[in-house]
Amino acid sequence: MPEVIVFDLYGVIARVQTREAKQGLVDLSGVPGERFWEAYWACRPEYDAGQDAKAYWAAVAGRLDTRFADVSALMAADLESWCHVDAEMVAVVHELADRGRTLGLLSNIVPDLVPVWEARHGDWLGRFASLTYSCQIGVAKPDRRAYEICAQRLGVEPGEVLFFDDNEVNVVAAREAGMAAELFTSPAQVRALTL
Repeated sequence: MPEVIVFDLYGVIARVQTREAKQGLVDLSGVPGERFWEAYWACRPEYDAGQDAKAYWAAVAGRLDTRFADVSALMAADLESWCHVDAEMVAVVHELADRGRTLGLLSNIVPDLVPVWEARHGDWLGRFASLTYSCQIGVAKPDRRAYEICAQRLGVEPGEVLFFDDNEVNVVAAREAGMAAELFTSPAQVRALTL
């Protein structure tokens, strides 16, 4: 069984935005959904790599050629939409840590979410030997450097890591960086491959 296991956060341990949360953001923006989401995601890589929230939302507004009525409300709703976990995957984290596995987290995450996650979920985040956040290292997956930095922080070579991510592009990039990597499907899959 692998001794060093690294997880992506969103879509693996954390839940992605709900339909209701997404609609709330669209409503606050005052922009039709398809246009809003195109701009939201097009501007996201720089935000994931450490850009300030106000600069991110200004970039989104600029791309949409609009001004948001309440940027603070958009920022708060956006952060809240990304803060929920899959309880079964949290249980898997505890199980692996209890068995002595070395755990790492490699997440594309915006700067303002890090303190929110650590305040709300510090109990199980504390089971990780290393938390590698894109916004703190200045690069985001699928950039090869993200995987190399993650392995370095764990004190191992990439080839010693088993990595789980829900995005196939990130899985392929992890393999290219030397990691064993699996496209995440379920807690049962993780248990079968690691316990």
